[in-house]
Amino acid sequence: MKICMPVLENKGLESMAYNHFGSAPIFLIYNTENNEVKVIENGDAEHEHGKCQPLKAIGNEDIDAVLVGGIGRGALTKLNSKNIKVYKAENDTLVKNVELLNNNKLNLYIIDDSCSGHHGHIH
Repeated sequence: MKICMPVLENKGLESMAYNHFGSAPIFLIYNTENNEVKVIENGDAEHEHGKCQPLKAIGNEDIDAVLVGGIGRGALTKLNSKNIKVYKAENDTLVKNVELLNNNKLNLYIIDDSCSGHHGHIH
C-alpha cells in the first residue's frame, strides 16, 4: 500500500502530519511493502482557494490513501473519484499515523467533514 501524507518538512517517518492538504509544501509517499519514503514537492501549491488539483500536487503518484489533518471538498472529491481513501490524521508522526491506520483507528473523511469557507485552517 502507498500512503501519502502532507508535511511541512521532511523528517522521514518522524515527519508530522500537516493541517491542510492543498497548502502543504511537500508530500511523503510511504510504501508499506518496502518501508521506503519518497518526497514529492507540492506541484499545485499556488492555486486559488477551492481549486486544488490533488493529483497534480502529488506529481500523479499512484497512491492508495492520504493521511491529513484537513482537506477541502474539491480535493477530497477528486481523490475519492480515483478510489483514493482520505483519512483524518492525528497531529502526530507519519509512522504513528500509519500504525493507527493499520489498527483501523483513523476515520475516513466524508464530504461533510471537509474544509470549506472559513474553517480555521492555515492556507
